[in-house]
Amino acid sequence: MLSSLLAGIVMGLTAGFSPGPLSTLVITQTLRHGLKEGVKVAVAPLMTDLPIIAASLLLLSRAAHNENILGVISLAGGVYVLYLAVETFRIRGFELPDETVAPRSLMKGVMTNFLSPSPYLFWTTVGTSMISRSWKNGALAPAVFVLSFLFVLVTSKMTLAFIAGRSRGFLSGNGYVLTMRILSLALAFFSLMLLNDGLVKLLTCC
Repeated sequence: MLSSLLAGIVMGLTAGFSPGPLSTLVITQTLRHGLKEGVKVAVAPLMTDLPIIAASLLLLSRAAHNENILGVISLAGGVYVLYLAVETFRIRGFELPDETVAPRSLMKGVMTNFLSPSPYLFWTTVGTSMISRSWKNGALAPAVFVLSFLFVLVTSKMTLAFIAGRSRGFLSGNGYVLTMRILSLALAFFSLMLLNDGLVKLLTCC
């Protein structure tokens, strides 16, 4: 249960604070139209990720009794988290665009996140792997992972909006870079955990 909670928090923080299309839109809308518009963009994952999570759970239910498939998914999730760890470690700060972004923040946030490949890659590999792994501790553990991830993801995006409105310089400063490097190390730990689970499942089957 605790590992599910920690994984949700760490991965939610990383996804929430990492540069990307949705984070950039959060900051740009805040700078152009105020904090309220940035917050509207921040809540977009609550609308876009839930259908993806449902599809991932359907995939997991089909493979629930096939250790080979679960092993491959765990390995894929581990590799993807390791990639995220490396990319997070290399972050040097935000580069904000200069173009004007029109209002209708919520719709733009939903479309940006829905059309981005990141949520699909995350939930079909990492998310599915973590849910499968945490299921051993009861039905509540997967729910803890999903809910903690979404809660921290959205609140992190909101925090980005607040920081952009108050102190834009922080997003290109040493404090932000150090935070992302610490998160990258935590991601590397969870990557090794998923890779180990995948190898154990595949070797057990063989």
